[in-house]
Amino acid sequence: MDIVLLAKAAIMGIVEGLTEFLPISSTGHLILAGSLLGFDDDKAKVFDIAIQTGAILAVIIVYWQKIHATLVALPRQHKAQRLVLNVLIGFLPAVVLGLLFGKLIKAHLFTAVVVASTFIIGGFIILWAEKRPPGAVRVEHVDDMTPWDALKVGLVQCFAMIPGTSRSGATIIGGMLLGLSRKAATDFSFFLAIPTLIGAGAYSLYKERALLSAADLPLFAVGLVFSFASAWLCVRWLLKYISSHSFVPFAWYRIAFGIVVLATAWSGAVVWAE
Repeated sequence: MDIVLLAKAAIMGIVEGLTEFLPISSTGHLILAGSLLGFDDDKAKVFDIAIQTGAILAVIIVYWQKIHATLVALPRQHKAQRLVLNVLIGFLPAVVLGLLFGKLIKAHLFTAVVVASTFIIGGFIILWAEKRPPGAVRVEHVDDMTPWDALKVGLVQCFAMIPGTSRSGATIIGGMLLGLSRKAATDFSFFLAIPTLIGAGAYSLYKERALLSAADLPLFAVGLVFSFASAWLCVRWLLKYISSHSFVPFAWYRIAFGIVVLATAWSGAVVWAE
């Protein structure tokens, strides 16, 4: 396996892990990083989705105590049953809309200009959400969510099908606007990511299996390892950060980064792959 290609896989893994759970869009960053690295063919697109599994493994480890307790209590405890049901309900809209529109979105919206534009729009939405007068928080803890809460967050998650939107940003900020506390919205976003990203990765690998061979295993392994390591650090940091900080810095980052990408695209300073 080409060392340069493995190095690109490592970089992409780090980008995935650092951006998957922050409200700044991992897909958007992977599209832009892949364009800069020349790592943007059809196999690279499958790679981008598959390495999300490494990031999800990090979430499972960080939340293992909660996940294990929920699974153990599942046969007899209503609270555990409701949490699992809520995750499944929140997951369903992405499955349905992904199957209906996923191919169309990938064909027309996976471009640098679209990503940059949604970066900027999403940044202003975060600023608006954070500057709204604090409303009544209905749900303090993820265990207190109702199936209706879960469905609404699941529908909001579908906006992340547009690259550059951010799945975590949509679910966390959307959850907060729907009456969840910052902690409850973040926790549910992480739990919802487990079936969503594992399902997307498995489906992509199965659908594009003809593109892959045993020779690709080192490439995917490197991406998974670096995705896991960087996501583990990022998730632990984010859980501490949200206890005393808002998402405003991420909003300004999105806006500034989006403007830079648009400026370089329109000036020709960078030829972004389409």
